Amino acid sequence: MHPPAPDLPPGAVLSPEVADALGSGRPVVALESTLLAHGLPRPDNRAAADDVEAAVRAGGAVPATIAVLDGVPHVGLTAGQVDRVCADPDVAKLGVRDLPVAAALGISGATTVSSTALLAAAAGIGVFATGGLGGVHRQAVDTFDESADLTALSRTSLVVVCAGVKSILDVPATLERLESLSVTVLGYRTTTFPGFYVADSGSTLDWSVDDAAQAAAVFAARRGLAPGAVVVANPLPADEQLDPGLHDRVIAGALAAAEDAGVRGKDVTPFVLDHLHRASEGATLAVNVRLVLRNAELAGRIAAELAALPAAARR
Repeated sequence: MHPPAPDLPPGAVLSPEVADALGSGRPVVALESTLLAHGLPRPDNRAAADDVEAAVRAGGAVPATIAVLDGVPHVGLTAGQVDRVCADPDVAKLGVRDLPVAAALGISGATTVSSTALLAAAAGIGVFATGGLGGVHRQAVDTFDESADLTALSRTSLVVVCAGVKSILDVPATLERLESLSVTVLGYRTTTFPGFYVADSGSTLDWSVDDAAQAAAVFAARRGLAPGAVVVANPLPADEQLDPGLHDRVIAGALAAAEDAGVRGKDVTPFVLDHLHRASEGATLAVNVRLVLRNAELAGRIAAELAALPAAARR
């Protein structure tokens, strides 16, 4: 393993491939590991891990899956390390607030959007691909339940390619919070904000880009103005989305099941995703993998365009 980038926590490591790519100015895309450990069922998660990294490469970039192993942040994982993250049912779910605990106590964990973004930016990676962002939960007016993803993106400079926010959330409230936090949100070839499993969440966006080069240019301009992320919302084509009627039924059932079981906080998302997978007889899993692959490939293209910009424009 190579030594860490200057802004990474002491002891953090870059994989040789990621270190070489960053050192030579080649494009790199960060990938979260919570999707693998907590978002997809075993053993499907292991095959998906390889497919997502291959999609980044197809887009023209080097994949950097991020996780914490025995308290040490790793930016870029070996095949054996991916095996470990995917197979271990006790791998923790680590947001930014959890990273110091994991480091001090030698805990292994999968990184969420917020912690992946933090570590990626610290390593000098400018583009991150995920499935869907966290956001404001339904009934947040009573529970104050809001994902740390939102505030993390307000102070972290990178492009985040996603399929919107998870459709179990309050999408309009999430977009309002992103606006309040001055996070730039772009639709990819659309002004309709996607709803993760479905192409249309019912909310609209002010801005869109037509290609990867425009997304890279917006991020370069944003980075020159102030810290903060550029979210690129990449909807599934209508013929690849989950059937909207099925979507509404299984989401309602999953949320009701979580309420009945008393599930709260960070446990809600994995509980609901597992319920959706079972209630839809695997249809949500297929859509989830499909949208992540599309996001990873687009992120690879954006990273390649960003790397091709003149040095002055990339700062």
